[in-house]
Amino acid sequence: MTNDQIEKHLQNVSESKKVFRIHFKTRNSIQGMFINTGDYEDLKSKNFWRIVTGANIDNWKKSKDMNLARIFNGSEFTKLSLD
Repeated sequence: MTNDQIEKHLQNVSESKKVFRIHFKTRNSIQGMFINTGDYEDLKSKNFWRIVTGANIDNWKKSKDMNLARIFNGSEFTKLSLD
């Protein structure tokens, strides 16, 4: 997916902190939440996305610990759906 396609999915959701099911070309899908940090615009321009995955979502909501997030390449995404 392109960064524009991903951005449209994120904008169409009323609350930007919704949890998505992220499908990949070469690996199993994951549950994740896109987070907006200081480097969000820079990463987005390169089609990279900072995502907190599955079990770490509740911990991230409490602590906002950036170590719980991973960076994913948006070109590997095939589909985003709300979980």
